[in-house]
Amino acid sequence: MHGEYKVPGGKLVVVDFDVEDGRIARFRLAGDFFLEPDDALEAVDAAVTGLPVESSATEIAGAVRAALPDGAVLLGFTPDSVGTAVRRAIGRAAGWRDFSWELLHPPAVRPAVHLALDQVLTEEVGAGRRKPTLRIWEWDEPAVVIGSFQSLRNEVDLENAKRFGVDVVRRISGGGAMFMEAGSVVTYSLYAPGELVAGMSFAESYAYLDDWVLQALRSLGIDATYQPLNDISSPLGKIGGAAQKRLGGGAVLHHVTMSYDMDGEKMVQVLRIGREKMSDKGTVSAAKRVDPLRKQSGLPRAAILERMEETFIRLTGAERGELTADELAQAEELVRTKFSTEEWLNRVP
Repeated sequence: MHGEYKVPGGKLVVVDFDVEDGRIARFRLAGDFFLEPDDALEAVDAAVTGLPVESSATEIAGAVRAALPDGAVLLGFTPDSVGTAVRRAIGRAAGWRDFSWELLHPPAVRPAVHLALDQVLTEEVGAGRRKPTLRIWEWDEPAVVIGSFQSLRNEVDLENAKRFGVDVVRRISGGGAMFMEAGSVVTYSLYAPGELVAGMSFAESYAYLDDWVLQALRSLGIDATYQPLNDISSPLGKIGGAAQKRLGGGAVLHHVTMSYDMDGEKMVQVLRIGREKMSDKGTVSAAKRVDPLRKQSGLPRAAILERMEETFIRLTGAERGELTADELAQAEELVRTKFSTEEWLNRVP
């Protein structure tokens, strides 16, 4: 068996081994990481050899950790990443370029249609009717998107939302509320086969699926990093957050919203949680704009999106595509029956 795991922000971990009588045999670790002393590599190989094939990533990491000599130095990888690589080998995990990817950047649609498209396209990928896909969102109207499990009245000031003409919608993934205006955010969704994150914990899958966009942002001079569990951050503060949903067929929905140039004053009037977070920092009256991507790059939003698309194509070999008429029809029907209904919006009052 052969497994690979590129540590987000780190090095490539490669494992090769056989399975005999339900146990790992002839285990060999390799990669472009750094490890001292030299004989620590043999210690790791010996520690994993003989482990039951059903060992969890945590158990494998524990065996590696216990086998390392005192003072061993690991740079670019960890015992946990060895465990992940082993589980990915056993689970027959795939890499980005093992799939044919499609990149979509369609015109703006209504907020509820965006959310419906996330469900439709994830299900289409899971059923094998669509290639794994990256979709860039466009917005031409303001909205608040709350997480699947958030309380509507605890998160949103509905009177202020109505006063500002802000649509309020609920998505299928968990996580926190997002405040959107035209040109103020950078949002994308990945619709990926489960094999891409096989063997990874949820936390690892967040970092792994966001690594490409961190590379894109860093190439623009933005010091972007992954901050567990689901944030993209920088030394100047949070840039954005991610959320995930696993659907039938094994497909993974992973979507991210990053702030480009947001009206902070309006945000804290519409989002109740926003008031608390901002007031705790003493910035309610001063926070006119929330603009990490604009401020740190000095670039138009379109230029940032262009670099993101270029980076994704370079790393995955993606080809540009379009939404189909059937996918849009399915999304519109889901808006009618689910995403625009009071029952869905108030599922957690």
